[in-house]
Amino acid sequence: RLITPLFRAIMPGVPAGHPAIGSMTMNLAANMLGLDNAATPLGIRAMKDLETLNQNRGTATDSEIMFLVINTSAVTIFPVSVFLYRSKFGSAAPTDVFLPILLATICSTLAGFIAVAFCQKISLLKAPLLAFFAALAGLAGGVAVWASFAGASLAAQATAVSDGLLLFFIGFVLVFGLTRKVRIYEEFVAGAKEGFRTTVDILPYLVAMLAAVAVFRAGGLLEAFTDLVRSAAAFMGFDTAFADALPVSLVKPLSGSGARAMMLDVFESSGVDSFAGHVASVMQGSTETTFYVLAVYFGAVGITRVRHAVWCGLFADFTSMIASIVISYVFFGSAA
Repeated sequence: RLITPLFRAIMPGVPAGHPAIGSMTMNLAANMLGLDNAATPLGIRAMKDLETLNQNRGTATDSEIMFLVINTSAVTIFPVSVFLYRSKFGSAAPTDVFLPILLATICSTLAGFIAVAFCQKISLLKAPLLAFFAALAGLAGGVAVWASFAGASLAAQATAVSDGLLLFFIGFVLVFGLTRKVRIYEEFVAGAKEGFRTTVDILPYLVAMLAAVAVFRAGGLLEAFTDLVRSAAAFMGFDTAFADALPVSLVKPLSGSGARAMMLDVFESSGVDSFAGHVASVMQGSTETTFYVLAVYFGAVGITRVRHAVWCGLFADFTSMIASIVISYVFFGSAA
């Protein structure tokens, strides 16, 4: 109920009270908590709900594009997995990237949203949107205060809060279902069957996407582009240490696991607490996998004409990459 005015402002094609609003809310909440595996089925459910309003099957609607781009660039409050990997590689301060990641992901979210709003001619001066922008600013400020007080225990606190909220949600669903006299086990089994069918439906799209990732990684394109950027930065007199982390940002739109492998490779080669290690950590935690989300979500409902979804998503990814580099220089200084 609280978030409905925002969805109505950015998705005028979705009626108030439509099931899609609840599904989208749960998906965005899961992304904020860093629950990637939980966010995927909720996102597919939201896309299926939105597809019930689609009058032109096979073509993405404005509402579906807005949801997908916001999803791919959604704010992550608890990037626990990044903390975990930094800790495993012996970082002296695994959580020192927490605030930079939050700031970078806010930049990517705003960029993606503004890009879609521009393409769809949505006014940014509506009260719900202004409240949303104020909430993002307040979130950044609140987390900054929390980080300053939590200190070294920030990772443990973030993990405890995220796990606690997840357990609370599961318990709440069970209790709520019992009070409404829902046959919980039968509904769970029905949902599991639907999940299996969804997996079969999206498998061809995943195969195509994974093949693209394999070509991108094995064909030497990553190294060539990284060397090109490094040479250009050196020619203009800029510090080039950030270039070692670029493969993380380049692979992230295609594959989350591939970007994670790139991040770990930076940790191995340059050190987890090096400047490149910090930039790679911020890049990994600041955005989602655009092409993966596009393939899975749109593939689940049979959409083949994606319109401006790809370009808006990639604009958010590009903004995230630039923001990650700039913010890392602000927080961690020059590599020199």
